[in-house]
Formats: sequence, structure tokens, C-alpha cells
Amino acid sequence: MATVLAWIVAQLLLPGELPVFAAIAALLVVQPSINQSLGKAIERCLGVIGGVLVAYGVSLIFGTSGGIVLLAIVVCIMLTWVLRLAPGSANQVPISAMLVLSIGVQTPGYAFERILETILGAGIALLVNVVIVPPVLLAPAGDALDRLNSEVADSLDRVATALKLPQSRASLTEMMLTARLLRPMLNAADKAIVQAEESLTLNPRQAAYRRVLDADLERLDRLKSLVTRTVGMTRALHDHYDDSLYLEPTVQALSLELVRAAHDLRLLTRGDDPAESRFIPHGDDELALTSPLVIAAPPPQHWILIGSLMEDLRRVREEIIGEPLS
Repeated sequence: MATVLAWIVAQLLLPGELPVFAAIAALLVVQPSINQSLGKAIERCLGVIGGVLVAYGVSLIFGTSGGIVLLAIVVCIMLTWVLRLAPGSANQVPISAMLVLSIGVQTPGYAFERILETILGAGIALLVNVVIVPPVLLAPAGDALDRLNSEVADSLDRVATALKLPQSRASLTEMMLTARLLRPMLNAADKAIVQAEESLTLNPRQAAYRRVLDADLERLDRLKSLVTRTVGMTRALHDHYDDSLYLEPTVQALSLELVRAAHDLRLLTRGDDPAESRFIPHGDDELALTSPLVIAAPPPQHWILIGSLMEDLRRVREEIIGEPLS
């Protein structure tokens, strides 16, 4: 739609040459978010203006000989490299210079009209993007956070099971490898949040969704800490496990607390209505996590592992409850 509209408007305002620059500008400027469209519009306009200026300067110095186009392209590439221009502008500068020198030599005013044409096409595309508001990408971000939240809870359950029952070395290795997959999931969730935030920038609907994004940002921060603690507990168990561990009463109590933590973490998901998103329990279930365990003297052969698990469990509880423990 933006391309067609730019073509029609450019032909009406700038008759003569086919408005190819306006159509290309409109096609490239329309992006998934208004913020991205504005960036593309600026890149496109700067690239065309820079290319026209280079072509004009080269033609004044060296005339209109046959090799002038190749020289202008080389100058443009060097200029974009020195100025470290964005890819959109860097590609457009030599293209514009080449078109101006190859087509505009026989057409007076060609360069100036192409600049106006490009600005017109970019402006129309930006206007269309504002009128037809692009989608708000909060749903994908929420889904990514929910998947991460669920996998962290599953990892806590796996640690609880490994504490409760005897484990083989292969089972411990598999548990460790599975826990490491939380990192890529966290990166994916972080990227989804960035895209959601960008989709709201300059978006007319951002006020209605801002608090949802703020809640998701807070949720991501909590999940970052939970991922770190969960991976840490898994590694500690993997590195310090022995066959007598599950016989310790304290370890059995730790296993129960981890099951409760996993249960509570599953409650902390986005509700059915994204506008009411909060990192709080929802539904009929209640928090099951009790106060942290108090251990006066851990068994000597397991004190490093039990102490490490206790500290990580304390911090997991802080993130689930949403406030530091006194």
C-alpha cells in the first residue's frame, strides 16, 4: 500500500521520470515497528543525499568521462567505511551516485528531484506505518517468558528428584546438560522482550500496554536470577553427589522445599488477560513454599553441597515471594 501510494503521489508532484526512488524508499521504510520505520527512513534519505552529493562533486572535479561512475562508487564505499554508516545508508550511497551519474547527466535537475522523491516516498511510508499501527509484540514475549518459567520449574523438580532418590552418573550428566539449556531459553526471552519494547516505541498505543511491558521486564529480571540459581544448584549436585546423599534427613527436607518452589514458580505466570499481567500467583492454588530450613550443623561429608543448596534455595524463595527475606 505504501509503495503504490508513494508511486502515485510522486508522479503527480514530480512528473517526468518514473518515481522508482519513491517506490523503493516506501518499500524499504515500512518495518514491523514505527521506531524501525523511522530509522530506515533516515538511513534511506541520508544515503540518497550522500550519494547525490558525491556524484555531483566527482563530476565537477573530473567531468563526465566514461570511468567517472566507477570512481564515484569507489569514493562512496570509502566514505561510508570512514564514516561507519549503517548498512542501509552504506548501500544506498554508491547506488544513488551510480544512478545520478549514469542517468542524470542528460537530465537537468535529476539529482535534486531524486532527493525529493526519496524523501517523499520515505515520508509516505512512515505516515502509512503510523496510520496502520503495526502489531504490539507483547504476546510472543509473554509466551517466551512462560516457557522459560515452566522449564526452570521443571529443572527444580529434577534437582528435587535427584536429592530424594539414588542417581546414576549418566542421570546426573543428563540433568546438567538439560539445565544448561536454560541459558539459550533466557536469551530468547530477552530478545523477545527487546522486540516487544521496540514495537511500543513511538507506537500510539504504547500507553495502554506500557504497564504490561514493565511487568514482563520485572519478570525477566527475576527469571534471570532463577536461572542462575537453578543452574548453580544443578552443577553443585552434579559435582558433589555421592550415593549416600539421599539418606540424609536434611537432604530429604531440601528435596521437599524444592518441589514446593517448583510448584509456586508455576503459579507465577501471566494471566489470561495480558492487560492484567503481573508476576503474582493466580488461580485457586496458594503458595506452598515454607520458610527456609534452618540447619544447625550439616553432616561433615556433605556440608559443602548442603550449604550451597540452602543458599540457592533461599535466593530462589526471595525471587518467588518478590521480596528479600529478613
